[in-house]
Amino acid sequence: MKTFNLYLTGVGGQGIGLLSEAMLRAADHAGFSVKGVDTHGLAQRGGIVASHLRFGDRVYSPLIQEGEADLVVALERHEAMRGLNQYLKDGGALLYYNTVWQPLEVRLNKAAPISAELISEQCRQRGIKEITVFRDNLQDVRMQNIVVLATVAKHELISGVKPEHYKHALEDLMTGKLLEQNLRLFAEERGTSLS
Repeated sequence: MKTFNLYLTGVGGQGIGLLSEAMLRAADHAGFSVKGVDTHGLAQRGGIVASHLRFGDRVYSPLIQEGEADLVVALERHEAMRGLNQYLKDGGALLYYNTVWQPLEVRLNKAAPISAELISEQCRQRGIKEITVFRDNLQDVRMQNIVVLATVAKHELISGVKPEHYKHALEDLMTGKLLEQNLRLFAEERGTSLS
């Protein structure tokens, strides 16, 4: 496979670190050479958390150049717009969890909130495949990242990485009841059984 560039972004506390590690391990389980790097910034204060993941047959550097991401995955609408504008190439794909953790500029009325309609318009103009997801009945909001992971698997957004690879990645990262809950949600979101 040629190099695939995946940019993940969210706000501190949303689980970007776990999502990034699960996707990295899933690609590794699929047999790809994988490189990744995380940036945490002021994550503990609601700041941006981002991960660069690159995989394929030959990958030497983890950093994605601006405008070169094949897929941007965001756990928040403002971060979806930032990733779309800064990293996503024309004709790529955007998947985002349709929730808002207002950035400081919005809270201080120095910037307007980003609407889903504005994101959709930009996607249409640039030929970007847009997928939004939201689930209002999660038992724990920290599981939004698993909803996103399941959506990546369901839509086969990363060629060659199969649902069983994501499942093995989650088994690498969790145990016990936590693993059971996350695997159940992963299966539900994909519309399949837990097996």
